[in-house]
Amino acid sequence: MSGVSERTVGINGHDCRIWEKGAGEPLFYLAGFGGLPRWTPFLERLSAHRHVIAPSLPGFPGSAGHVELDTLLDWIAATLDLLDAAGLKSGDLVGASVGGALAAEIAAMSPASVRRLALIAPLGLYDPAAKPADLWAQTPVTQPALLCADPETYKAHIAPPEGADAGEWGILMTRANEAAARLLWPLCDTRLVRRLHRIRAETLLVWGEADRVLAPSYAQRFADGISGKSRIEIIPGAGHLADLDAPGAVAEEVLAALA
Repeated sequence: MSGVSERTVGINGHDCRIWEKGAGEPLFYLAGFGGLPRWTPFLERLSAHRHVIAPSLPGFPGSAGHVELDTLLDWIAATLDLLDAAGLKSGDLVGASVGGALAAEIAAMSPASVRRLALIAPLGLYDPAAKPADLWAQTPVTQPALLCADPETYKAHIAPPEGADAGEWGILMTRANEAAARLLWPLCDTRLVRRLHRIRAETLLVWGEADRVLAPSYAQRFADGISGKSRIEIIPGAGHLADLDAPGAVAEEVLAALA
């Protein structure tokens, strides 16, 4: 992770990691399912043009404290505290999947904090005609193919870093799945539909064409509910974690939208 700086902040008495790289205008990023076990090619591309700040949500790799977050309000408050500690005043926010659900909540509940918003297949809505996949009914064998168009991409993303103990690392990644479940289980529905109208920031919605978790039709549901100007971009060949599957294409769309 050449050039990536790391600092730790306290949220509810627990340590949470913040990674940073790049120069220019700050761009804040909340990661998708599995969190940020490592710096990604997507963030690397963004950091060539912006000062990327990537805080790790409680319970995800690099952070602790998810067991104290029992309600959606707990998660929103902790995320606000984390972004505040990371330096978000009125800036650009990018969120993917789980992080996208919380980024949308922040834009809705604290609209002055978010100038421009980019959401990559955010969770939080529920359509009975196109039910989300059950992310927690998967095995380590089936989950990667659900999250990425190329399963090997997700396997590489969550693989133990060099020198890490494989057993301890497996516990950390299980903890990340548990943290996501505390927020989104069982239907990935946070009733966000009731708050979408509060999002006034200009919003980019990015969806993988091959998303097996949330059908690309959810992009229009988000766009219809958001009060601010919104635009949809579908990424050919990408799955749910489109920023992992197609880092160059997604980064290009995000940078253009937040320019």
